[in-house]
Amino acid sequence: MLMIYEYLVSMLGYLITIICVLIGVAFLTLLERSVLGYIQIRKGPNKVGAMGLIQPFSDAIKLFTKEQGSPCMSNYILYYFSPIMGLFIALIIWLVFPYLTYLFGFKYGVLYFLCCSSLGVYCVMIAGWSSNSNYSLLGSLRAIAQTISYEVSMALIVLSVVLLVDGFNMIDLYAFQRGGVWFVFMFFPLFLMWFTTCLAETNRTPFDFAEGESELVSGFNVEYSSGGFALIFLAEYAMILFMSVLISLMFLGGNIDDLFFFMSVVLMSFGFIWARGTLPRYRYDKLMDLAWKCFLPITLSMIIFYESLSILLLF
Repeated sequence: MLMIYEYLVSMLGYLITIICVLIGVAFLTLLERSVLGYIQIRKGPNKVGAMGLIQPFSDAIKLFTKEQGSPCMSNYILYYFSPIMGLFIALIIWLVFPYLTYLFGFKYGVLYFLCCSSLGVYCVMIAGWSSNSNYSLLGSLRAIAQTISYEVSMALIVLSVVLLVDGFNMIDLYAFQRGGVWFVFMFFPLFLMWFTTCLAETNRTPFDFAEGESELVSGFNVEYSSGGFALIFLAEYAMILFMSVLISLMFLGGNIDDLFFFMSVVLMSFGFIWARGTLPRYRYDKLMDLAWKCFLPITLSMIIFYESLSILLLF
């Protein structure tokens, strides 16, 4: 009976987490549109509700009530399955969030995060292929190559932190920085590379090669409309929000009890939006050179350095 009770409490807690994440995504889109409006010296969404606060919900209602169409030559089942799978992965990754109430305990939370983030490649691949469109296929191929390349540097950066913390649990990151020096000061080069890698992993400007208005229109999701497009949109922004949480957890103290933690999450999310509003799109070959010729050797050198540092700390 106690096990059933614990299971129900865990499921209820995760359901509340999902609702909070979806509401956070809604207001993140509102923040993005408002910030982009200020960057481009124009008005943002301010029509529906006070200061446009109801605008994200009205957009969601509009998208999910529109007629759902699909290309006649598409692989119908996979075409509809890939956005659902993408949103499912973007939401289930939030299980690794280190709740101090131990709602979910992940001894190997870092490995769980890397596994879930790598599964997102399949959603993009299926979405691009099943649409049976040259534009979407090329967009998905670009996104797959980009994501796989930057997953290598992402794993190595995480490994550098794990070697110093000596644990794969996310709570270890919080415990190691509590009352001590934040990792952003100890790992500042890694922090900059991690933020750049997060931009590339989430297909955000200046690395949004899955899109390209002059060449691929909207990339792998060009054939999606109404509900399918909304699900892909939700998955992308849920991952941006999670990456912001992870940056705050890994490098900015990770004190979940503190208000500054949530302020730093908003600041990191603002960084994603700021990059979109100010930076031009990168060149594709430069993107690959950055991953394999810059980030890879630097992160490998950093692993050796921090491993030797952790050995010195033992003595």
